[in-house]
Amino acid sequence: MVWNGDEYQSRFDRIAAEGGDVHGEAALVRSFRPTTVLDAGCGTGRVAIELARHGIDVAGVDTDESMLATARRLAPGIRWYLRDLINLDLGLSFDVVVLAGNVPLFTPPGTEPALVAGAAAHVRPAGRLVAGFALDRGYALEDYDAHCRAAGLTIEARYATWARDPYSDGKYAVSVHGKP
Repeated sequence: MVWNGDEYQSRFDRIAAEGGDVHGEAALVRSFRPTTVLDAGCGTGRVAIELARHGIDVAGVDTDESMLATARRLAPGIRWYLRDLINLDLGLSFDVVVLAGNVPLFTPPGTEPALVAGAAAHVRPAGRLVAGFALDRGYALEDYDAHCRAAGLTIEARYATWARDPYSDGKYAVSVHGKP
């Protein structure tokens, strides 16, 4: 899939200009009081930039150069990495790794275990992996949970939205997994 970072970002700019909340993911992540966050699949950096605005040391990684070009233009002081998320290895660890924006659904089928393992490898002990994605596109929560367990993570919470609405078998889930 080919993206245009500026066009993608303009959608969120428009929602924000109309008074919409485009920072639900960042608000949930901030509630864990992290000092460091990796925004994996960061796109144009919306989540990372908001977290940095609150004094959190963030880094963003994405596979798309156009998305990262927009992120770099919007926030040149943040560390942005152009990398494949499958078997990701930045040699860094973070309090929270966040997969916002349906990231697991954009990886090739069958690579989800490697995506989760790569993300989990960047979570510090006592840290968290937080991911939100639609459940009607071929990646079941049971599989995601199994991939998290295989990567050494345990489920802490599950929500229907980034605003922590209770989850009850809906079409979208936000999962919080911890690393012991």
